[in-house]
Amino acid sequence: MAALRTTTLTATAATGAALLLGAALAQPAAAVELPHAAVAYFATGSNLTGTQYAVDTTDTGCHDLPTAAASAVDLTTANIQVFFNADCTTGRPGRSDDLSYALGSLHWANFPYPAVSYRVVG
Repeated sequence: MAALRTTTLTATAATGAALLLGAALAQPAAAVELPHAAVAYFATGSNLTGTQYAVDTTDTGCHDLPTAAASAVDLTTANIQVFFNADCTTGRPGRSDDLSYALGSLHWANFPYPAVSYRVVG
């Protein structure tokens, strides 16, 4: 009876240790380092990696990005309308329909298509 109790305690301790180790080593699926300031920018890579292009949230005109962006962050009070065609034209890349992406205030995103232009909308 003592041997059974010892085996059960050992197995329970080993299982608990394995669970704690797994939880300690677990990483989130998309570990993104968010800025700690009121900023807005586009990034050429996913998860805000790569070259960054700052957004002037006081300028509400249409802006073409120098290079297509895969992600963006907006930690300001403004909202940004993102387009997948040049000159703030709605639609999927190379098509004209009503698709655009609304990047809201205090959000970040990976885009479904490369972003090539944007407009600050408020």
